[in-house]
Amino acid sequence: MSKLPLTLAINHYEHVTELVTGRVPVEVGPLFDIDLADSRGLYPALRRVLEIAALLCLVPILVSLAMLVAMAIRFDSRGPVLFWQDRMGYRGRPFRMCKFRTMRIDSELSGPKFATIHDGRVTRLGKFLRQSRLDELPQLWNVLLGDMSVIGPRPEQFAFARNFQQEIPAYGFRHLVKPGITGWAQVNQGYAANSEETRTKLEYDLYYVKNLSPWLDASVVLKTLRTVATGFGSR
Repeated sequence: MSKLPLTLAINHYEHVTELVTGRVPVEVGPLFDIDLADSRGLYPALRRVLEIAALLCLVPILVSLAMLVAMAIRFDSRGPVLFWQDRMGYRGRPFRMCKFRTMRIDSELSGPKFATIHDGRVTRLGKFLRQSRLDELPQLWNVLLGDMSVIGPRPEQFAFARNFQQEIPAYGFRHLVKPGITGWAQVNQGYAANSEETRTKLEYDLYYVKNLSPWLDASVVLKTLRTVATGFGSR
C-alpha cells in the first residue's frame, strides 16, 4: 500500500489538532487560507443587520440598565462614569472604545498596563462590574457605530497591538474581522496579561477568524452566558 503524501498527512494532523483544541497554532505552516474568512458569503452582512435590529429592540432595557450602572459608579468613586481608550480595530484601524470606568482615575498616570489578578487599581464596584461584564455595556455604542461586532476578537490597546504585531507571527490576521465585545478567546481562555498569554489568545482568535460561522457564534454566545454567570477570566 502506498503511503499518503507527506503534505496531506501534515494537513490532516493540523486540521484534527485545530478541531480538538479550538486553536490555530501560529508556528505551524502558512496561514494564507485564513485570509478567505474575511469574505464568507453573506453571513457577515446578515450578522450586522441582526445585531442592529436586536440592539434597537433592546434599547429601553439597555438604557435603563446602563443608567443604573452609571449612578452606582458615580456614588462609588470620584471621576468620570465612562472610560475611553484607543484600540486597534478592523484591518488595523484605530478607534475609541467605550467602557464603564472600573479603575481609579489615576490608574494610568504612569502609562497603559495590563490588569492583574487582585489589581489594586480596580474600585470596589469595578470588581463586580468586571466579573459580571456590565462594564462592557457602553461598547454596544461602538457596535452601532460599526467599529465593533457583538462577537469577535477582543480589541487590544493600540500601543500593545503594535508591539504584538512585531513580536508574534500572524498577529495581524486577527484584524480580518471586526473586534467583538465577547469572543472565542475570551470564553475559552479569559484575560491575557503578557506576551505568552497573548500568543495563546491569538491562536483562539485565528481559529475564530478561520472558522467564522453562525454555529461558532452560537457556541460563543452559550459560553458567554457561562462566563457571565461564573466570572470566568475576569481581572
